[in-house]
Amino acid sequence: MAKQTDPINHISPCSDVLHKKTFAEFFAGIGLMRMGLEREGWTISFANDIAADKYEMYSEHFRDAKSHFVLDDIHTLSAEAIPTIALATASFPCNDLSLAGMRRGLAGKESSAYWGFVRILEEMGDRRPPLVLLENVAGFLSSHGGRDFQSALLALNRLGYAVDPMIIDAARFVPQSRVRLFVVGCRQNGHGMWKVRETPSFYESDIRPRPLAEFILCHPEIVWNIRAVPPLPANTPALPDILEDLPDVSSFWWNDARRDYLISQMSERHAAQLKKMMEGRKWTYGTVFRRIRKGRSMAELRSDSVAGCLRTPRGGSARQILIQAGCGQVKARFITPRECARLMGADDFVIKADFNKALFGFGDAVCVPVVSWIARHYLNPLAKEMLKNAEGWSKKVAFGN
Repeated sequence: MAKQTDPINHISPCSDVLHKKTFAEFFAGIGLMRMGLEREGWTISFANDIAADKYEMYSEHFRDAKSHFVLDDIHTLSAEAIPTIALATASFPCNDLSLAGMRRGLAGKESSAYWGFVRILEEMGDRRPPLVLLENVAGFLSSHGGRDFQSALLALNRLGYAVDPMIIDAARFVPQSRVRLFVVGCRQNGHGMWKVRETPSFYESDIRPRPLAEFILCHPEIVWNIRAVPPLPANTPALPDILEDLPDVSSFWWNDARRDYLISQMSERHAAQLKKMMEGRKWTYGTVFRRIRKGRSMAELRSDSVAGCLRTPRGGSARQILIQAGCGQVKARFITPRECARLMGADDFVIKADFNKALFGFGDAVCVPVVSWIARHYLNPLAKEMLKNAEGWSKKVAFGN
């Protein structure tokens, strides 16, 4: 594992790093941002996270981890240790922005790590990357009435980045409902200022739903760089496509008493849903989360062939349960680590960690095909444009124009 004080090769000209498509992955976790970018031709130069368990999973899959991964708090990282790269990504902690959290916002203990990322960009000075990519929960948009999101974007503006936000549900790529907010920032060299239009309908699309379009419209003080992208894919795999074929004798399957207790926690509506599944002539599948409703632990069933959003297993209620029902029978078990990997689009990820550690790693990660889609349809074309602009500027300087 690299130390933050180790000298890491700095590649100077903007056009050089854009051509090589190098990136630094902050809040790297187990490396799924890296996996998504690498599928579209990007090359890792640096990675950072504070969690030793996640680094362990990262290094078990990515055998080159020691050459570029710094295990440290972002607030203590030195900008000098960061190589010159084309792209910096930041999937910073969502704990204080999530609806499931306390909504302390960017001032919270966890999500304030964003400001550590901003500090590093600022201290990089002229070596600041041409592109940045943020990722967080959709609740970031509404945190503290939108003020947190506004502050985050204005901070990027002050560093020379025009910004473009988008909201994407992983369910367009994998059978998991996972709605996330992404922001692409690009340095404005060679880019004109974006003129804010007068109606939110101009911005609305499948990646910019109405609330996001209205936010853009209501904040002309933010420097935007809104780009058109192709529609998101319409066809996705179904839940059965990612399930492991576990034998009936597998220890993963719950015994009758545990299964029946789960069913007893269902409301009348969810119990009726389960009964309908059991009456079918073939196996059908659903997922269950336990949630506290009016002081009671309730088992809530989802049967639309899409899993709920994977979460970190800080408590038993955060572990997603698989229901298999049909032909008058019903079985239950937790979703396996391999199934979690598949739900994140990381089918071949090397998993050596124990059950909880693996669930924590995947529950805190980004969906690989979503990142690849952003790279293919947004980052790559934008990098190509910026490279062309940079090379054109270099020629003008060379000829004194």
